[in-house]
Amino acid sequence: MYARHADCVVRGATELRGILEGGAAVQRHFPAVLAAEDDADAVTREVVQAVRRTFVTPFDRGDIQALIGRMDDTVDQVKKAAKAIVLFELTEFDQDFQRMGDAILRCAGLLREVVPLLSQISAKAPQINALCEQIRQVEGEADDVHDAGVTELFRRARPEDALRFIAAREVFDLLEKTVDRFDDAAEQIETIVVEHV
Repeated sequence: MYARHADCVVRGATELRGILEGGAAVQRHFPAVLAAEDDADAVTREVVQAVRRTFVTPFDRGDIQALIGRMDDTVDQVKKAAKAIVLFELTEFDQDFQRMGDAILRCAGLLREVVPLLSQISAKAPQINALCEQIRQVEGEADDVHDAGVTELFRRARPEDALRFIAAREVFDLLEKTVDRFDDAAEQIETIVVEHV
């Protein structure tokens, strides 16, 4: 179920990255972001129900629910960013926006890579921790891109563009929060590893 959820996260991240190509791509990719988030919610509900019905779980029930919650937060944040882009009617994105999209997509791919390893926590602990560390590194790089991007937005903004600056800044912040949610998921995974190794 984690692997299925991670597939939904990757789909959402891929479609968000498509939105950041701008122009007609915004409207073309937006419905697919919503669909990926809906599918992820369905898997989340399935996990919660399975935990309630299962007597013996692979690891602690609280950890199972916390991790699926953290994973779901990632795709929820992807949806928030995409929705803000559509609501603010943004259709042009410079390289810094696209680099944030790339960071989100890299984190999603790393998450998808790490979750199947949880079925063998003890044997795969070093590999799991290495992948979580990669997510953390991407998050640090994305912070730098965010700061540079907001600074560049401010430098280019003219007084008559104040509303556009505010909208673009909000989207930048939402993209940065999306990467933060992946870092939260990685942290939860690391906590599970520590408890079970």
